[in-house]
Amino acid sequence: MSVKKVIIFTDGAARGNPGPAAIGVVIQDEAGNTLARISRRLAATTNNQAEYRAIIAGLEKAVSLGVGTVVIKSDSELVVNQINGKYKIKNTALRPLYQKVVQLAGSLESLTVSYIPRNRNSEADALANKALDRH
Repeated sequence: MSVKKVIIFTDGAARGNPGPAAIGVVIQDEAGNTLARISRRLAATTNNQAEYRAIIAGLEKAVSLGVGTVVIKSDSELVVNQINGKYKIKNTALRPLYQKVVQLAGSLESLTVSYIPRNRNSEADALANKALDRH
């Protein structure tokens, strides 16, 4: 596969905070073709940790595909602003997850992380909820 740029839609969900959690990830090429979907249940965790884990899963997949340019779209304003350096990371449990994102970004030519409203992230949200509903 010789895709140079992907758009990754990510969502993390936790029922309870912390509680049962899951991630949903949709990876698309520039034309909007879906290259991969990830729907995975996590151990009990917080919503923000799940949001980070969704981004990490998307980045790991992009790196494994040999992609150079990644655009992440997330509906987590907190996580997007932390990754972009606009918010400090006050919760110590989020710091290693942030560091993993930085490490994975080092394997790419370019990483852009942007906030999108929840209603524009419905497929990733559905994948996260589907994983949560599986027992």
